[in-house]
Amino acid sequence: MSSRWRRYEVLLPLQFNDGRDVPTDWLADAVLEIVKQFGAASYETQRVEGHWRRAGITYRDNLV
Repeated sequence: MSSRWRRYEVLLPLQFNDGRDVPTDWLADAVLEIVKQFGAASYETQRVEGHWRRAGITYRDNLV
């Protein structure tokens, strides 16, 4: 039996590409916007680190 429920995961960056921190109120606004649009949101406070390459350059992301 399949469920009609779906889970989506959105990772928000903690820094801009130039290394500056994303303002915490922007992150809070993003969560509130998701709640407004979809009726609910949950989040984890742990950091997720990502690595990716483009044009021979390796980048690192810090996400929540």
